[in-house]
Amino acid sequence: MAEPPDRRHPIVLTYTLHALDVMERRGIRLEWVERVVAAPEHRTRDPYDGAVERFFARVPEHGGRVLRVAVNTESDLWRVVTAFFDRSMGGGL
Repeated sequence: MAEPPDRRHPIVLTYTLHALDVMERRGIRLEWVERVVAAPEHRTRDPYDGAVERFFARVPEHGGRVLRVAVNTESDLWRVVTAFFDRSMGGGL
């Protein structure tokens, strides 16, 4: 897995148009996405795309639901591909 950016520097994320669209439709805030990527409770490689990693963490402001953020970590700037509340991970963290 790619290492996270140097902790002395903030993580700079870019977003696909798809990610921005679904985040708006699903009521997912940018700060939640950034927090999940910066401090995930769970992190795994996407089984369908080796360049993408999945970051998971609970969002207290949204009833403690688990937010999954898919990020292309192989690009120079990490690129958020999509984000959604993952019902299958609810009790799994």
